[in-house]
Parts: sequence; structure tokens; C-alpha cells
Amino acid sequence: MDLPSLVVILQAALSHNPEERKAAEESLNQFQYAPQHLVRLLQIIVDSNCDMAVRHVASIHFKNFVAKHWSPNEPDEPQKISASDKGVVRENILVFIAQIPPLLRAQLGECLKTIIHADYPEQWPTLLHWVKHNLQNQQVYGSLYVLRILSRKYEFKSDEERIPVHLIVEETFPHLLNIFNNLVRIHSPALEIADLIKLICKIFWSLIYLEIPKQLFDPHAFNAWMGLFLNILERRVPLEGQPTDPEQRKYWGWWKVKKWTVHILNRLYTRFGDLKLQKPESKAFAQMFQKNYAGKILECHLRLLNLVRSGDYLPDRVINLVLQYLSSSISKNTMYHLLQPHLDVVLFEIVFPLMCFNDNDQKLWNEDPHEYVRKGYDIIEDLYSPRTAAMDFVSELVRKRQKGNLKKFIHFVVEIFKRYDEAPVGVKPYRQKDGALLAIGALCDKLKQTEPYKSELEPMLVQHVFPEFNSPVGHLRAKAAWVAGQYAHINFNDQNNFRNALHCVVSGMRDPELPVRVDSVFALRSFVEACKDLNEIRPILPQLLDEFFKLMDEVENEDLVFTLETVVDKFGEEMAPYALGLCQNLASAFWKCMDMSEADDEGDDSGALAAVGCLRAISTILESVSRLPHLFVQIEPTLLPIMRRMLTTEGQEVIEEVLEIVSYMTFFSPTISLDMWSLWPLIIEALGDWAIDFFDNILVPLDNFISRSTEHFLTCKDPDYRQSLWNMLSSVMSDKNMEDGDIEPAPKLIEVVFQNCKGKVDQWVEPYLRITVERLRRTEKPYLKCLLMLVIADALYYDVTLTLNVLQKLGVAQEVFNLWFQMLQKVKKSGVRANFRREHDKKVCCLGLTSLLALPADQLPVEALGRVFKAALDLLVAYKDQLAESEKEDGGDEDDDDMDGFQTDEDEEYDSDKEMGDDTEEGDEADSIRLQKLAAQAKAFHPNDEDDDSDDDYSDDENMQSPIDEVDPFIFFVETVQVIQTSNPVRFQSLMQMLDFHYQALASGVAQHAERRRAEIEKEKLEKGESTS
Repeated sequence: MDLPSLVVILQAALSHNPEERKAAEESLNQFQYAPQHLVRLLQIIVDSNCDMAVRHVASIHFKNFVAKHWSPNEPDEPQKISASDKGVVRENILVFIAQIPPLLRAQLGECLKTIIHADYPEQWPTLLHWVKHNLQNQQVYGSLYVLRILSRKYEFKSDEERIPVHLIVEETFPHLLNIFNNLVRIHSPALEIADLIKLICKIFWSLIYLEIPKQLFDPHAFNAWMGLFLNILERRVPLEGQPTDPEQRKYWGWWKVKKWTVHILNRLYTRFGDLKLQKPESKAFAQMFQKNYAGKILECHLRLLNLVRSGDYLPDRVINLVLQYLSSSISKNTMYHLLQPHLDVVLFEIVFPLMCFNDNDQKLWNEDPHEYVRKGYDIIEDLYSPRTAAMDFVSELVRKRQKGNLKKFIHFVVEIFKRYDEAPVGVKPYRQKDGALLAIGALCDKLKQTEPYKSELEPMLVQHVFPEFNSPVGHLRAKAAWVAGQYAHINFNDQNNFRNALHCVVSGMRDPELPVRVDSVFALRSFVEACKDLNEIRPILPQLLDEFFKLMDEVENEDLVFTLETVVDKFGEEMAPYALGLCQNLASAFWKCMDMSEADDEGDDSGALAAVGCLRAISTILESVSRLPHLFVQIEPTLLPIMRRMLTTEGQEVIEEVLEIVSYMTFFSPTISLDMWSLWPLIIEALGDWAIDFFDNILVPLDNFISRSTEHFLTCKDPDYRQSLWNMLSSVMSDKNMEDGDIEPAPKLIEVVFQNCKGKVDQWVEPYLRITVERLRRTEKPYLKCLLMLVIADALYYDVTLTLNVLQKLGVAQEVFNLWFQMLQKVKKSGVRANFRREHDKKVCCLGLTSLLALPADQLPVEALGRVFKAALDLLVAYKDQLAESEKEDGGDEDDDDMDGFQTDEDEEYDSDKEMGDDTEEGDEADSIRLQKLAAQAKAFHPNDEDDDSDDDYSDDENMQSPIDEVDPFIFFVETVQVIQTSNPVRFQSLMQMLDFHYQALASGVAQHAERRRAEIEKEKLEKGESTS
């Protein structure tokens, strides 16, 4: 498409006629991959004679195409942009970036960022030369703009990824320093000069963020830079041209320069000027910085803060950064000595007034209470807030320099309380009281631990905090609730004081002012946690929940949901009458939060966070009523729409929470409804499409579907669940690009099928064994090898003859059994079993090995029978040890049952403490479970250890249930051997003759233990029957 035709199509894309606009978009999409298309778009963008609207739409298309196609996502993906077109774009974008209007520069800047991140330095080695040349050639703005983008690429890079930084600094810093020096010398500089200085500051910031470049270790170079930064820091910001609107003023160029200067000096001080944090080779730099600059910067910062004291303007972010510097100085003796003479002024005339309610707070409270609440609970706002920085300064001061300062500050606060109490109603210092309450709340941790204040907390609350629940001033009622929440956990001598405060907080949830209601809910959480007698809350629970949901209709705040979770958690099954209503209200709140999140153009995540909170609260409710399955039937219709929609790509941000809800619904419901089964295809599709990272989470509901609704899984033809599961598992297990750790849930799911569908999935045994063996051959991670081998053990237990025939048909029987026995015998250097370390692993292996014993002689010769028999005995011994150790850890009876028969006299002579088993193989198997966490830490010191699996891999899936839970491996083993003894006495006799004394003793012990287990199981059944009746 030629240039004029492209202009016409871009103009049509701006048409008010939807048909014309749609046709233009289709044409643009049709020709976007044509050669020269990207180049022609760039020509239109930089053509000053072209209509601005057309240039703008061209720049948007250009940016979107570059972002999507400049660098392919996959290594084998074909290039959508030719090398020649890329070359033309790279060559020309630099020339025009500074010449085009800011509206277009913003779009091309994003493109340049994409290109630099993809191409520099390998495909674009000339970029740095261009920047250096233009820094010297009066094209200063364009070269600084490009260098800023280039430097940002390396801001958070470390080690090898940071290597290009050295050349960038070497080539550009001398010229940057020269330009910076010339700009600072200009008398009465224009606003454009501020933009240039700001770019230099940002470049410097990015290139020193993680590491000081070696060029700055040269004292001459570093002193030159510091001289300029201190010049900017000390220089008064020009009054002329400053916007009068505070919101616009903070974005004004010279204030931005001031902010970036303070930012840089803070970074140098906190990261590179602290001797404690530095590596030995950097200590000299830290010492130099402390000696030459730290004190000077402190003095400059104190002069800046005087602007606040005198009522002059200083942007919030600058105040915040300056106070951060002061807070960092408190712990350093030399700096604290410099600060001390000014401390009273800073503390009482600058910091405390910042903590007080002010005109801006009042304006926001009156005009937009929702925004007031959002700002009050926004962590990001806290990063920039002078008030938060002031609170942090006070906290750091009394924590690091308590002597004298805590007493002095508390005395100051008490004086404010007194003046407030003594003043007539109309002229009480409400805002100062607000600041004093904030201070008391901020210092709660210190005051709770420090006498004499610790003993006086309850009287202080009763005298100065609780009365403000009834204040005529809204912000004091809110602050009273917040402070009460901070101290809810103290030991009240008079429980009436706790009770009264609790009721005041509950009443605050009905306050006419929204911020008071929100702060009251936040405080309620602490009171519920601290409440020793739930009868204090139980009578008002219904009205409490009503107030919750009224508030949730008004404001999206995750702290509301946290409080609700706390209430639900505290009352447990008592929430049953409210469970349906709670879930309905939370579902409604969830949809509202999602709508708000989708409509939010500013990228604020408050709606999304609150949505996650709603889902978490629903999970908490479901857990609390888990023993009341009938409620799940009632709740299901409310939650189904959420589960259905959020299991699609729309739910990627909340998938973990949704899968948890699906897990609860499929596990605790009396039966799994057809509506719930409709989620299966969505889960399988998500797993294949985008949710592979959540395979572990997906495993649980899929297990529930198969194990709790087995008949439907087996018999339904539309959809065919068995086929869809096979399609997914075979795809995952055959994918060579997937790491071993990513597919661990796949063999677990095959286990679920074999264990739950015994005798009903014969046609699936061969395909599942085939993909298991194929994956086993290329698996490196020991834990995955164990999981895959368990599939084979499960298949043997499922049908030993069928499984053996399949393995022989595939020609892998000998290979598989050799590997299995090698894995069973392998021990780590510590003597601990290297594989099959979970209780579940050992049990499944026992069932698989025992199943082999039942094979006739023509399928299992007597030599192989002996080998399997011994392996099963060793494993049963290890399994029993591990069960005993787990019971001990869970607080069970430490005296194990009689171990006679599991030891020989010979064993006892060597080690009276040693329990059953051959120490060379099992080692201290039981102890290993208790020591696994320590082993994981120690592993770092043994790089040549035999596997790299985390011990977390080997933790049992406590919540997984299966039919084999009802199978006792000891009884199963003994019954299988008894069948051999009865049906083939000669074979049994041959087996016994192969066993040495040790294994004969173990076999006898297992037989005795099996009898004990039979008796225990019968006793448990009787007790269960009695309790049911």
C-alpha cells in the first residue's frame, strides 16, 4: 500500500461512521505484514504537514505493532518484520524522536523502549555511538531522551546482565557531567532546562540504582557529580511560573528536579553510604560518603523541612523522602549527633503537625469520602505520604533512641490531651488531638512493652480515646476506632472497658460518615481476634453481618473482607445459618469489584484485590461449614456463575482462589451435581491453554470429580471425561518442553484413575503405562521418577496380570523392574532412603510388590519371587517406622506397640534402640522425616548430594483420599502369602528356604503386626458404629 492510500485509511479509522471505521481497521490489519508498512507508518508520524489526528492514530498503530511483533515470543516463531524494515526504523526513529510533538513522542518512546530491550547491544551496536555523538553535537534533548530509555533497561539488572552498563557509563558520563555543569550555571534558567536536568538525574538514578559504576570511585568524578546535586538541593526553586494548583505544582519541572535530586542522594546514602551493608571492596567508598557528604545532605534536608515549618510549599513526595533520610540517620551515631540540636524543632514543629488532620484531609473527607477511604488504605499512597514518613520517623526515634525521646514525646502528647480536655467545646484543638491519637496508635508496639506506659494503657484509652467515639467531629470518631483496634489485644483489667469499646466499634459501623464506618470495621477485626468470650459478640452477630454487607455495597476494600474472614473463622460452624446469605452477598460484592476493576483506566488494583478477598472469604465460609454438606447444595447456585466465568481466561488473576472454591464444592457436597461437572471441560481447557502453572491447584478438584463421582466419570459419553483426561495427560507428559517439576500432578492423576476405577478401565491401562514409561526414560528429577514408578505400582495393584502383559508387550518389563529395585535400594550418603520417602509412596509400592507375589510360577519364577518378597518386607518395615514417627510427631502415644518379631536377638545385641529393618538400607528412616527441614538447609553445603529434590516434594498430600486408604498393606501382604501357602505349598516352601534368619524374623514380625492391625481395625469399626448409633 502506498503512502497516500495509507493516509486515507488512517483518516477513515477516525470516522464517526462505525462502518467506515470498521472497514479501515480491517484494511490496516490486512496490510500490516506487508513490506514497508511499518516504515510508511513512521513516515506519516514524522510528517509535520500531515493532519495531527492522522499522525496520532498512525503512532498508536505503529506502537502496537512494534510491541507485538518486533521480537517473536517463541524461538521458532517466524519474524513478522523484515530485517531491512527494522534497520530503516532504527535509523530514523532516533532522528525524529526529539523533533515530534510530545503527544507523538510518548508513543515512539514506548516503541524505542521495546526496540532497545530487544536489540541492544547485539542487533544495534551503533546506538551508544549515536547517543555519545549527539551529546557532543548539540542534539542534547534527543540523546538524553534515548539514553534515559537505554539506562532504564539496566536499572534492575545485576551481575552478568549488567555488563553493558560499564561501557554506557564510560562513554556517556563525562559528557553528561559537562552538560549538567553548563545547565546548572545558566542564570534565570527556562523551564526547558529543568526538563534536561531531570533527564540527567533519571539517567544517573538508573545507572547507579543497584551498583556504583567503577568510574564514580574516582574521587574527582564523584565529587564533581555531588557538587552539582548539592547545588540543585540547596538552590531555591524559582517562584516565577509555578502553578497555583498544588496538584499541578508537584508535577512542575523544577519541583521534579528537586524530587529526583533528593531521591538520588537518599539512594547513595542508604545503599552505598552504610558501612554495615557494604562489601569489603566498597567500604572505602561508604566511609568517604559518610565523611564528606552524609552530614551536608542532612543539613540541606533540614533547611528544606523549614519550608514546611514556615508554611511554604514543599511537595509531599519531597517531604516523604527527606524524612526517610532523617529516619535512616537516627541509628548512625555521627548523624544522630548532627540531628540532635534540631530534634525538638523537627519532632514538634514539623513531624507532629504532619501527623495531624489538615485542610486537604477535610476537603477530601467532605467532597469525596470514598477517595479518602481509598487513600487511607492504599499501600502505594503510603510510599509517598508525608504522614506515613512522619509516623515512621517517630517510631524509629523511640525504637533506636528511646532514652529521653520516648518520655519527651509522650509528655508532649499528654499535654495535647490535657489542653483538649480543658478547652471549651467550640474551640477544642480537634486536629491536634487527631495527631496525638495517631501517634499513640503508631507507637502501640513500643508502649505495650515499655513501663511505665504499659501499665497505664487501659486508663489512657478510657480517658482519652474511648470518649471520642461520641465526638461531634467525624475524623476523631474514626481515629478513636482505629486506635482502639490497635490496643484491642492488651489485657484489660476491667472487661467492661473491653466490652464497651467493642460495642462502640460496632456502633461505629452505623456512623453517618463513611470513613468512620470503614475504620470501625477494620478495628472490629482486632476485637474479634482478641475476644475471649464470644458471647460478647454472638447476640449481635446478625446485625453485625448486615452492617458488613451494607458497607461492602458502598466501598470495595479488602480490609472489610479480612474482618469478615476473621469473624467466620472465629465462629466456625455457628456461621451455618448465615452461610448462604454470606456467600450471596460476597458473590454480589465480587461481581461489583470485578466490574470496577475492568472499568478502571488508571491501573489501580483495589477492585481486583477486593475481588480476591471476596473469594478468599467464600473459601473461609465453606471451610467453616465443611461438616454440614447440605449447605453446599444450597450455596452451589450462587457460586456456579463465578466458577464458570472465572475458569476462563477472564479469571487468570483469581484462578487459585476459584480452584480452591471448586475443590471445596466437589469435596464437601453430598454428591457432585451435573452443574458442577460442567466445570470439568473448562478446567481441562484452561490447563491446556493458559493454566499449566496452576496444575497443582487443578489436581485437587479433578481428583474429587473422579474419586467422589466415579460412576459418572466412567459412564458419561457426552462429554467423554475419560477421553478428555487422557488427551490432557498424554499431551502434558509427552511435551518435551515441560520441566519435570511442572508435570508432577499428571502421574498423580493417573494414580487417582487406577485406584478409584479398579477393574473398570482395563482399556486405559496400556496407553497410560506407555506414556508413563516414555516419560520415565527421559526424567531426571528423582521425585518425578518416584511418581511415575508409583503409576506402575498402582497398575500392578489394579490388575497384576494385565499390567505385566502390557509391560511385556511394550518390551519394557525387565527395564522397569530393574529400575524399580534400584530405586528401592538406593540410599543417600546419610543412610536415608533416597526414593519413595512419603508414607503414600511406601504403601503403594508395598501394594504393587505384594500383587506381584500372587503371580503363578510361569510369570514369576521363584528367584524373582524371593527378590520381590524381600523388597516388600523391607518396605513394610520402613513404612511402619514412618507411621510410628508421624504418630509421635502428631502427639500420639510415644510408646510404640510391641516390636517383638521385628528384631532378632542378634540385632538387639548390636543396638537395643534399633527397630526392625536392615540399617544399611533404611538407615534412620524414621528420624529422617523429623530432620528433613534441617537436611534441606544443610543441602547447600553438599553440592554433590545425590538428588536436588526439595523435601517439600516428599510431604504427604494430607487431604487426598482414595480407596487404598481402607487397605492395610500388612494384612494384604499376609493374606497374599497365605494364599500362596494354601494354593501352592511347594512354591511357598521354596520361598521360605531362600530367606535367611533376618528375613524370616521380619516375616514373622509382619505377620504378628498384621494380626494386631486386624484387631485394631475391628475395634475402630465397632467404635464408629457405636458413635453413629
